[in-house]
Amino acid sequence: QLQLVESGGGLVQPGGSLRLSCAASGFLFDEYAIGWFRQAPGKEREGVSYISNNGRNTDYAESVKGRFTISRDNAKNAVYLQMKSLKPEDTAVYYCAADHSWGLLSDDPDDYDYWGQGTQVTVSS
Repeated sequence: QLQLVESGGGLVQPGGSLRLSCAASGFLFDEYAIGWFRQAPGKEREGVSYISNNGRNTDYAESVKGRFTISRDNAKNAVYLQMKSLKPEDTAVYYCAADHSWGLLSDDPDDYDYWGQGTQVTVSS
């Protein structure tokens, strides 16, 4: 059964850190680029960060550059999003998604084939 399962969300104070994980199963993980997207209440879903199938290429939204780091471990079928210096505007449900591509990155949610259920990140004092 194909699955993407996010974990690691929670409540954190501004300036704090969280590490999100995305665990994959049921498909050939190393053939898929992975993207992290987020959606805040009343806002459209937006791309946060992306990593190619082999981990060599990464990209970030301008709003998170220098604060977030994406990585993957294909041996564990997992992708991680390390988030530092968190701000209240980072509050959202965070989703990981899989795109069947080799070496390429996309910020278009329509290019992604599979999605997780999301994990809530709340940045508040």
